[in-house]
Amino acid sequence: MPKPILTVSNADLSVHRFNSTAAIPQIVFSSSFYSITRTADELSIVCETGINLESDSCESAWSMLKVLGPLDFSLTGILADISDCLAQAKVSIFAISTFDTDYILVKHSDLAKAVESLQNNGYKIQ
Repeated sequence: MPKPILTVSNADLSVHRFNSTAAIPQIVFSSSFYSITRTADELSIVCETGINLESDSCESAWSMLKVLGPLDFSLTGILADISDCLAQAKVSIFAISTFDTDYILVKHSDLAKAVESLQNNGYKIQ
């Protein structure tokens, strides 16, 4: 099976952590990309760094790679292969999956290394 194509977004993203019962700040919805996940333990929000949130904790300076989709649910190992490739290059990731595809966040400082590693392992990057 051929490896999927990835694109690099020009987004500058931050990952925020809130208490599990915190309200979702409405300003998040003005971000061009956002992901919201609530569990019994926490509320995590990923959004553009320019969106000012008063979170309990924040990690900024994330770039985003998108796996071109939509991906069929019967496909297996795509995210595992990408994360293994980046792990071997010592690139930490923050992965987000949606119904159609996967997004892989890497620190800005690791983006060039991530792209090079993926290309060296047969991935096409647009």
